[in-house]
Amino acid sequence: MPDTLTITDNRTGKSYEVPIKDGVIKAPDLRQIKAGPDDAGLATYDPAFMNSAACRSRITYIDGDKGILEYRGYPIEQLAEHSTYLETAYLIMFGELPTTAQLASWTKEITFHTMLHENIKKLMEGFQYDAHPMGVFLSTVGAFSTFYPDAKNIFDDASRKKQIHRLIAKVPTIAAYAFRHSIGRPYVYPDNELSFVGNFLNMLFKMTELKYQVNPVLERALDVLFILHADHEQNCSTTAMRVIGSSHGDPYSAMAGAAAALYGPLHGGANEAVLRMLVEIGNVNNVPAFIKRVKGGEGRLMGFGHRVYKSYDPRAKVIKQTADAVFEVTGKNPLLEIALELERIALQDEYFVSRKLYPNVDFYSGLIYQAMGFPVEMFPVLFAIPRTSGWIAQWEEMLLDPDQKIARPKQVYVGAKRRDFVPRDQRG
Repeated sequence: MPDTLTITDNRTGKSYEVPIKDGVIKAPDLRQIKAGPDDAGLATYDPAFMNSAACRSRITYIDGDKGILEYRGYPIEQLAEHSTYLETAYLIMFGELPTTAQLASWTKEITFHTMLHENIKKLMEGFQYDAHPMGVFLSTVGAFSTFYPDAKNIFDDASRKKQIHRLIAKVPTIAAYAFRHSIGRPYVYPDNELSFVGNFLNMLFKMTELKYQVNPVLERALDVLFILHADHEQNCSTTAMRVIGSSHGDPYSAMAGAAAALYGPLHGGANEAVLRMLVEIGNVNNVPAFIKRVKGGEGRLMGFGHRVYKSYDPRAKVIKQTADAVFEVTGKNPLLEIALELERIALQDEYFVSRKLYPNVDFYSGLIYQAMGFPVEMFPVLFAIPRTSGWIAQWEEMLLDPDQKIARPKQVYVGAKRRDFVPRDQRG
């Protein structure tokens, strides 16, 4: 039997054979289904892309029902246990894990580009003292477009590779400067003797000491968090990166848009919402009453459920173990007891189980970030740093895909029918 779909249009009685490939049909194939000669052809209506594939991708695979997340075929659990962020970023970008020599060369290139142009530093100093770090971050990334005009050569392999190195290397520096700016401390220059994550911690927290001593437990914890957040298929910000990139603008402009999408509370701000919920609950004894209110429709259980995952988010399992290691160093976050009790009850309660509301990556990540000394305003920025590698990989894949054109969704027009202009003095 051929892989086809037979569609019968009951308006006309005609039947159509539509090819199926990779489990999907091409939407343009529906245009042949017309009710009459003046009909433009059938289209699908899919707000928020609930069941429409906009691309074919080889980067990230998710099976939400089974709780599977893989980068280039490698399970996220294995990468979190054995890999580093820079190694994982190489995998995401180039499709294979690097050899020792390739990783050394990749790390050297990234390390070489960690410094920011001094004028970028002046630009960041111009922001209001209480400017949100994410607003500073996305504005600065967008400004890179004016500092590196060679980035417009998007179909030049060497130029693209240079922008990849620049972006992955410079986003931690931008993030650290945004953090220091928000608390009124002087910027700390990169220390290229440290690891990617170690250097980031140095730029964040170095005071007057000659050499910042990186805590290896916190360094590894942040490295794991970066691995978990590196890519997540066609989410809101990745879609923004691809859509903007489809106009053939430079990657800095596209990434500024992706970061703006991540800025929204329904995307990058979800872990902040979890913390606010835990603070609102206040005490572990208040958890049952809170659960009762949620079931009565009087609130939301933040950090549970996911648009894709209909079982336990595989990143949440890893992050829970990471949290234990972090709290050994920092001391337990006082909100942890509330979180654990909330999780225990929700995983046993039929109301939440039947709705497939399991903990997601945001449920524990905010607790870790807070324990490490980050204010909630920094949470989306900490998300954007590792997601940079995923965004660029998705952007480049889109750019080199012969099927892709400038994004231009259809609409279903439901406005007024054609009418004639009425002079102002004759309008009722």
